[in-house]
Amino acid sequence: MRRIVIGSMVGTTIEFYDFYIYATAAALVFGTVFFPKYAAGTQSLAALATFGIAFFARPFGALLFGHFGDRIGRKSTLVASLLTMGISTAAIGLLPGYDSIGWLAPGLLCVLRLGQGIGLGGEWGGAALLAVENAPRGRGAWFGMFPQLGPPAGFLLSNGLFLLLDLTLGPARFAAWGWRIPFLLSSVLVIIGLYVRLQLTETPEFIRLAATAKRVRLPLRGLISQHWRPLVLGSFAMVAAYATFYISTAFATSYAAHRGLIPHDKFLLLLCIAIFAMAAMSPVAAWLADRLGCRTVLIGACLLTALAGFTTLPLLGSGEVGKTLLFLLLQLGLMGFLFTPMGLLLPAIFPAEVRYSGAASAYSLGGIIGASFAPYVAQLLLLHGGLSWVGYYLTLAALISAVALLALTQVRQELGIEQIAEAQP
Repeated sequence: MRRIVIGSMVGTTIEFYDFYIYATAAALVFGTVFFPKYAAGTQSLAALATFGIAFFARPFGALLFGHFGDRIGRKSTLVASLLTMGISTAAIGLLPGYDSIGWLAPGLLCVLRLGQGIGLGGEWGGAALLAVENAPRGRGAWFGMFPQLGPPAGFLLSNGLFLLLDLTLGPARFAAWGWRIPFLLSSVLVIIGLYVRLQLTETPEFIRLAATAKRVRLPLRGLISQHWRPLVLGSFAMVAAYATFYISTAFATSYAAHRGLIPHDKFLLLLCIAIFAMAAMSPVAAWLADRLGCRTVLIGACLLTALAGFTTLPLLGSGEVGKTLLFLLLQLGLMGFLFTPMGLLLPAIFPAEVRYSGAASAYSLGGIIGASFAPYVAQLLLLHGGLSWVGYYLTLAALISAVALLALTQVRQELGIEQIAEAQP
């Protein structure tokens, strides 16, 4: 069980490390490195727009890796997804800037960002299944928590490294070449992750599935024709978590840096402190979800997040370190409750024969709706309406997820999952 826990967490840590270093670099340096300057703010908008590309590639990755995960097994598919992400990330670290190769630079950046999205699209679903399909009954949320700890661990690793480089190299050298180091170091982490993944065995659920010849030839067709409602509802249930995380990290980093409110090295330090709130709340959320049900915990978290959206202007907009840290602690603490139970809920609403495809697709489609252009939209709202509208955006996202979670009750019988209230697969 220790090997399963480590295997489910190490991959998501590496994958989200790769994903987050792009978000941080896009907020800090990608605008000036890969794009020409036409007007004030356009470089930042262009860089944040490329951030969203990966979310559109994630459903393709979910379907691609989900097909093989449901057909040939969880283990080998997870190895392939890790390689896809690792190669794409390391290549970004070697990519010349706009001054060297012109428009080819942002074009190649977009291609490699697509590769990151495809890899991550296949990673999360397999890691979640690896954990929950091995979990003892009644402890699904607890075991499903470990792949969910990958994002805060990867975020802390990525932002901590960016902060260290910024402090040791200085702004000039960091902007010139220092930002490339986290991308190149990804190759080392991928080698470690591959070693861990190759030691794993297949999940008992998939072994039973293969033994009973219930594997479907085309999981995508079965998913869309028979399980489209849980797919849609699961996707919208993810919206609040995605919007909360990326607005309080990628957008907030860009906002603080470009408004000159808090130096970006200090803001990265605040984020590193605040991410512990997400990690600390994750086991609390898992413990409650195993006792009260995933859906109950998630709906409560959505309602609290809707209220927390109104703190955006007075806290983040204050420009004060203490109030900004309070905003980040509040948002990322709630993120622990919004995200952790999803490690069990999304696999639980799909039968085993399409579970990889279903859980991964719902997770990835939720990313398109809730996160793909969340920093970009937040930037537009900031420019045309003010910071308070960014908070309203968070409130709306939370209410959308709450409605989707409530609607899951109405289709529970058709899902064939009697324990949907407890979200036990």
